[in-house]
Amino acid sequence: MSESPSKVSVGKILNFHGVRGEAKVGYSKNQRDFMESLDNVYILKNNEYFLVKVKSVKFNNKFAIIKFEGINTVNDIIEYKNCLIFVDEKEIREKLDDDEFLIDELVGMQVLCEGKKVGEVIGVSNNGANDLLSVKSTTNKICLVPFVKAIVLNVDIKTRTVEVENIQGLIE
Repeated sequence: MSESPSKVSVGKILNFHGVRGEAKVGYSKNQRDFMESLDNVYILKNNEYFLVKVKSVKFNNKFAIIKFEGINTVNDIIEYKNCLIFVDEKEIREKLDDDEFLIDELVGMQVLCEGKKVGEVIGVSNNGANDLLSVKSTTNKICLVPFVKAIVLNVDIKTRTVEVENIQGLIE
């Protein structure tokens, strides 16, 4: 078992692919370049992180197909079915541009509309099309805000604020 400061999930082993121990991995569609750059990942199984070397990454229209070193048969990979894949947070941060951030960093940020506080981000989810911010409004209602440019105008990591468009009924 290998431990490290903080890990971030980057995908999930959905099943095997072919007979050579390749894994069919689900991942966020906008992370293709990052997935291609992976050298080592941690597979979380039974609350233990196992460090594995990535030999190759290919893509089909819906999944990443990842070959791990030392996993060479269907039986080798099937034991990891439904396991999450992680990388060290530090590795992700090194590859982020200045204006990029981890989606989990939004939790706890103040939500502003036209400069006025309207709520706080209490969670992030994904509906398959895009990320959704769960916002607890100042009236204690939970609202889902699509994380798209037309609605989320600005994210400021330094001031821990998210500016949203004033759309009637979006945050009550």
